[in-house]
Amino acid sequence: MENPKEIRIADFAYDLPDERIAKYPLAERDASKLLVYDHGTISHRQFRDLPELLPEGSLLVMNNTRVIQARLHFRKTATDGQTGALIEVFCLEPALPNDYVLMFQQTESCIWHCLVGNSKKWKAGSLTRTIVVEGREITLTCERVAADDAGIEASQKGGEFLVRFSWADASVTWAQVLDACGELPIPPYLNRQTEASDLRTYQTVYSKVKGSVAAPTAGLHFTPAVLSAIDARGIERAELTLHVGAGTFKPVKSERIEGHEMHSEWIYVPRTVVEALLRHGGECTAVGTTSVRTLESLYYIGRKILANPSVSEADLKVQQWEPYESPAGPANVDVLSSLRAILDWLDRNHLSALHTSTQIIIAPGYRYHIVRRMITNFHQPQSTLLLLVSAFVGGDRWRDIYRYALDHDFRFLSYGDSSLLMPE
Repeated sequence: MENPKEIRIADFAYDLPDERIAKYPLAERDASKLLVYDHGTISHRQFRDLPELLPEGSLLVMNNTRVIQARLHFRKTATDGQTGALIEVFCLEPALPNDYVLMFQQTESCIWHCLVGNSKKWKAGSLTRTIVVEGREITLTCERVAADDAGIEASQKGGEFLVRFSWADASVTWAQVLDACGELPIPPYLNRQTEASDLRTYQTVYSKVKGSVAAPTAGLHFTPAVLSAIDARGIERAELTLHVGAGTFKPVKSERIEGHEMHSEWIYVPRTVVEALLRHGGECTAVGTTSVRTLESLYYIGRKILANPSVSEADLKVQQWEPYESPAGPANVDVLSSLRAILDWLDRNHLSALHTSTQIIIAPGYRYHIVRRMITNFHQPQSTLLLLVSAFVGGDRWRDIYRYALDHDFRFLSYGDSSLLMPE
C-alpha cells in the first residue's frame, strides 16, 4: 500500500467556476442528474433512475442524521448608546452531557463545544437574548467556561470554546430552544443567508437523529417514490448515523496530506446493520461519504476487537492513520470475521448498537473492505472527500469523471447533482 501521507493535495485540484456551484436545489429532488461510472464507462441518467441501476437484492446503507439549527446569534449589551457587538455561537458537539440523545432532552442548562464568531469582542461575561418557545418568553443566557471549571476534558481543536447555555424553564428542552432561535447552518460556499426553504431542502427525507451541523448531501436526492422503487426491486435498506461536523468543510492547508488533521465524528451503528452486512457477504452500496467512512470504519473496529475481545467502547475509535499502520492483532482479517467480532462484542456487552467515533481518512492507497458501490455528489477541489472518491475509482479516473460532469453541465457541491460509482 502506498503511503498516503506523501500525497500532495495540489494533485487534486480542478477548475470549478462559481456558476457551477448549485446555490439552491432543484424543485424536484429526484430530477437531478446522475452520473453513472460503471467499470470505467461514464454515462448519465436522472436520479430517479437509480433503483434500476442497483443490483436486485443488494444492500443500500444510508446515514439518517438530521441537521440541527446550530447557529445562534447574540448581541452584547450596548454601552454609551452604541449598538453592542453581534456574536455568533456555532454549536459543534455536545460537551455536558456528551451524549446527543441526552443533550437534546436537557432542560435548564447544557454545555457545548462551539466556534465563536467575533470572539475578540466577547472576552468574558454572559450574553442574553429573549426567545419565545410555544408562546412563552424565556431568557437564554450563554457564557464561556473553562474546561477545568466544568469538569470537561479540554478540546484539542484550535479555535473552539466551551459555552454553557442556560434558561430558567424546566419544561423547555434544549431541542426546543434550538428550534426556537437557532439557524440552520448551510455550507459557507453557497455565499448566501439561510432561507426558510433550507429548513426542508437541506434535510434528507429519511433524516431522523438530530446532531449534524451539515447534511449528508448525497441523500438529498432521494424521494419517497425513489425509496419505494428501491424496495420494489428487493433492495434491502439499512440506516446508520454519523453526525457530520463542521470539519467536513475544513480545507486542506498543508502541502502534503500528513499535515492535515481529520475531524472526529460520532457514529451509531445498530446491530441490525451489521447483521444485514453479514447477510450480504460484507458488501453494500453506500449513500454518501459519511456512510462510506462509517462502514469502512467497521472493519477496523472489528479488527480491534479480535486483537482485544475486552476492549472498551472508548477504545474502539478509529484513528486517522489506522488503516495504513500495522495492526495490533492479526494482519489479514477478512471482512466477515471482523463483522462477526462486532456482533460478539455487542452481545458480551449487552448492547443493541455500536456507539463510538471515527477519524478515518480515506485516500489513494486505501483498500476498500465493505463499500462496493457509492452514491455521492461532486466535491470541492483539493478536499479530503475528493481523495476518498479517488481511492474508490482508482488512479486518475476521478479526473475523467469530473471532466465529464463539467462538460455535461452537472451542478456541483451540496445542492448539486449526484453520481453512482461502480468501479468493480
